[in-house]
Amino acid sequence: MKRLIMPFFSAGCLFLAAGAAAQQKTAATAQSSNVASAGVTQSSNTVQADAVIGPQKGALIIVGGGKVGPEIWARFIELAGGPNANIVVIPTAGEDSALATGKSFEKELLQDLGVAQVTVLHTRDLKVANTESFVAPLKKATGIWFPGGRQWKIADAYLHTLAEKEIKAVLTRGGVIGGTSAGATIQGSFLLRGDTKGNGILEGDHVQGLDLIHHTAIDQHILRRNRQFDLVGVIKAHPDLLGIGIDESTAIVVQKDTFEVVGNSYVAIYDIAHINEKQKSPTGEYSTDGPFYFLGRGQRFDLQQRKVITTANRSAAVNAPRLSNDH
Repeated sequence: MKRLIMPFFSAGCLFLAAGAAAQQKTAATAQSSNVASAGVTQSSNTVQADAVIGPQKGALIIVGGGKVGPEIWARFIELAGGPNANIVVIPTAGEDSALATGKSFEKELLQDLGVAQVTVLHTRDLKVANTESFVAPLKKATGIWFPGGRQWKIADAYLHTLAEKEIKAVLTRGGVIGGTSAGATIQGSFLLRGDTKGNGILEGDHVQGLDLIHHTAIDQHILRRNRQFDLVGVIKAHPDLLGIGIDESTAIVVQKDTFEVVGNSYVAIYDIAHINEKQKSPTGEYSTDGPFYFLGRGQRFDLQQRKVITTANRSAAVNAPRLSNDH
């Protein structure tokens, strides 16, 4: 494992050198859906009430799936404290068959990248997630990573528990929470593709996320899986939400009200004001218009004002991002 990973992630390393019961699942599903629906209904009156849309302290790294490149891993480990980081991997979105092997790709990878303290934490039992013994590793964590899978499984296991409280406490201490694919969507307030019947249902039986970044619906794999138009209807139905679609091998790094795009592809922004007013692209790069617009590597966005943060000198990578992991 180490021989395979180290060459691919050497750039990141150098940069850093300086089962729940069915009844419980049903109850958790109903609770998540009901609470979230109420939150979505009421949120249109509170969009601007939050002083900060992102985390008051700490940072989020939200990855659109696919291969997570060395630039993204480097940023995550740096924000978690470098080699002295204490990272908890929560693989609960994954399939039971994979979890049963006891192997964690993310744990091995992080250790190969120089992080000595990595713990894997998982349960599907709400009662277990509500115990002090279960959350003990979270109380020491400086970083949390959510791998991919199905996001509703994370909601079923941890919403409204002591585990959720301690997950958020990592941010309060100035740590970082990262995740990819399902681990990206769960960080929003609105849980997109959270239906237990399949991820093709955009608004399903689970619609409440961890709300680490307020008033948002987050999608992933948007270009790779031809999903770039899916969030348009969701934002029309819930105009208080900001839609953020992230392509594979790409991430946003969120600190307070600002995020920066890192990685190889694009991030799409879905804002009801842009959809309704049919404004020109806020990035200023194109004369055509559409219901969403793209941001590329190095570009930054103001979540409170819902505006692109312009700079005098745009990076060339914004106009010509690396869409392949082979370069």
